[in-house]
Amino acid sequence: MTEKERQDTKMATLYEIRLILTNGNKKEYTLEELCELLDKIAMAKEQEQG
Repeated sequence: MTEKERQDTKMATLYEIRLILTNGNKKEYTLEELCELLDKIAMAKEQEQG
C-alpha cells in the first residue's frame, strides 16, 4: 500500500466516523460511548481485511 493509499484510507475512515456521528439520533456522546463506537469500527475494519 502506498502512502497515498494509506492517507486516502485514513480520510475515508474519518469521514465514515463523522457520518455515523452526524446521522445518529444522539447529539451528545460520553467518552465511553465514543470509545465503544470506535472499537466497533476498528473491529469491522479488521474483519474486512482478514
